[in-house]
Amino acid sequence: MNFFTKPVFLAAVLCGLTLGVLSPAHADIYRYTDENGVMHITNLPTSPDYKLWIKERRVIIRAGIDMTKYGPLIQKASDRYKVDYSLVKAVIKAESNFNHRAVSPKGAQGLMQLMPKTASTLQVRDSFEPESNIEGGVKYLRYLMNVYNGHLPLALAAYNAGEKAVAKYGGIPPYTETQGYVRRVMALYKQYSAEPKEGRTAIVSMRPEVVSD
Repeated sequence: MNFFTKPVFLAAVLCGLTLGVLSPAHADIYRYTDENGVMHITNLPTSPDYKLWIKERRVIIRAGIDMTKYGPLIQKASDRYKVDYSLVKAVIKAESNFNHRAVSPKGAQGLMQLMPKTASTLQVRDSFEPESNIEGGVKYLRYLMNVYNGHLPLALAAYNAGEKAVAKYGGIPPYTETQGYVRRVMALYKQYSAEPKEGRTAIVSMRPEVVSD
């Protein structure tokens, strides 16, 4: 398992996303590395320096799932704890698929899948109550991001597997579930960050974010 800290600049456009449509959306991804060693990635190449990197295929969200239902609650907690709105949305999608009644086989509960002990520590009285769960989950995510000095993949690994597991392996644990979780959340974060806002394309710069077995 290796990680690297080369800055990676990501730019992507989500197009044609309409709830209730069950067809896939496609976008090829291009990249080039400049003279400073910075990798640039986009789906809209502006020069011949960009070369095809990924033949991307996105799947439209299933009909009936309202991903914006909890938007105001996510925004409130995001603002309070200074955690990116799109990141919180990505964690919720990966954890519970926006189902506030979700319960994992291990007993994690609610939108951000808080374990009872963690919820108690975070003073979350009812993990099935969306506002309380999001408040607690974002607070915990902020704590983990501080612990790992903003290293998002490590914070996500700890959110999934626990701080002890990250400490034991000195990085992202070699658990299939945890490594898949980190990749999924990072991909969702990229996707949500790239959603057009007020007619503009969002561009997000994150580091380090590349994880490999």
